[in-house]
Parts: sequence; structure tokens; C-alpha cells
Amino acid sequence: MYNFEFVKPSSVADAVSALSAEGAQALGGGQTLIPTMKQRLASPDTLVSLSDIAEMQGVSSAGGSVTIGGATTHADVAAANAFAGLTTLAGNIGDPAVRNRGTIGGSLANNDPAACYPAAALATGATITTNARDIAADDYFQGMFTTALEDGEIITSVTMPVPEASNYQKFEQPASRFALVGVFVAKYADGVRVAVTGASENGVFRWSEAEAALNGNFSADAIADLSIDASGMIEDLHGSKAYRANLVKVLTDRAVSAAS
Repeated sequence: MYNFEFVKPSSVADAVSALSAEGAQALGGGQTLIPTMKQRLASPDTLVSLSDIAEMQGVSSAGGSVTIGGATTHADVAAANAFAGLTTLAGNIGDPAVRNRGTIGGSLANNDPAACYPAAALATGATITTNARDIAADDYFQGMFTTALEDGEIITSVTMPVPEASNYQKFEQPASRFALVGVFVAKYADGVRVAVTGASENGVFRWSEAEAALNGNFSADAIADLSIDASGMIEDLHGSKAYRANLVKVLTDRAVSAAS
């Protein structure tokens, strides 16, 4: 490691002020940033910790939606038991050490193509609230490691409409427990949303063909004849493009069956 300044503000306003300094970077749970710094792939002059900001912590429910503070850990999201798909997702991220340090805001800000929370946010049509504005999930995710966040913008909370039924299925890489493919299915009165993580070169995405089929018949039978184009899938030592495309279909089938 190298020398850097460490700032631990107690309010969003103070954090935004600290992040306005040149070379400053926000620190959530540090599960991505700290290893990146150790490898000398990032070298911020100042780390601005968000872990002591009370207004960015906790899970609450109102008006058919659940709101999660951006600094809320995965373990606390799982313990809140807000709705089935989200509880399963949060409770199976990484290992206990990761779940007790990593935060939902940090995960969404980083937008790793194999992260789990982006699938939950996109499948539920979440609203991602920052210190400056509200961003619809459909507009927030803009590609691998790319989001609508601007410099110095902090995710203060995430609001997800609670679905009538939901499920998250993850086929994980056993060493990292990241998703080789993850599928989140959420059923609402006005339609079904299916979000896929870990599979595409463009990051998390909605499988619109499956959504259309499931809107008319929320059962695994509805997607039996569907297939997904493998050309845009990730290919690496863990799996080919065709392998990941097949996993999307298999996991969507499992998620629908489990949620039905």
C-alpha cells in the first residue's frame, strides 16, 4: 500500500464536501476498492469512508416499497427479510466477512458485471437515490463497470417496489462466489421483469423476450421454447458464450418455478 488520507464524515453533506477535493474517492465496505489499491490499480489521495453516516444505513418499508440505505451491509439487508428474492440474494453474497463489510451502495456504484445487486435493482425497477437526484434503474446501468453516476455523486439509498413474487438464482464461481450467471425474476401486477447478471459483455440486462412470455403465463412452461443469443455473452476460463447463454435459460426456469 501507499500513503493516503482517510476521512470519515458523519453526514452526506460532509461526505460530498470531502469528495470535491482532487484525488478523493468514496469508500463503502471496501470489498472491491481495497484489493484494487493493494494491486496498485487505483491510487486515490484521499479515501472518504461512508460507513459512519447514519442517514445512509438501515432498511425500511412504506407504501409497498422497501428503501435501503446506501451504506447498509449485505448482512443487514438479508436480516431485514424485506422480500424473498432480495433476502436470498443478499444472504448468499461472498462469505460472512464480505457480507458484514460490503454495502449495497458500493456494489451498485462499482457495477461489477458479475455482481448480484444490479440484477435485483433492474428486476424490481428500483430507484437509485443519490445526494443530487433520483435515477431509475433502467437508466442507471450503462455497461460493464459503467453507471449514470457523476463525479462526487453518492448513492444514499435504493428503493425497490416489493414484488408479488420474486426469486434469485445464482450459478456461482466457487472461489469468489461471484455470479457466473445470476437471474432475478420479479412479478408485479402490471408485469414481470427478468434481470440477468454475470453473463453479458455489456453488464446486467433485462431479458425482454422472457418477460413478454411470462406476462401471459407465469410458469416455466412459458419460456420452454425460448433461447438467448450467445454472441454477446462473456467467455473466459470459467465458461464459454454458449455455456453462459444456456445458464441464463436454466436459471430463469428455476427462478420462475421457485417464485410461482
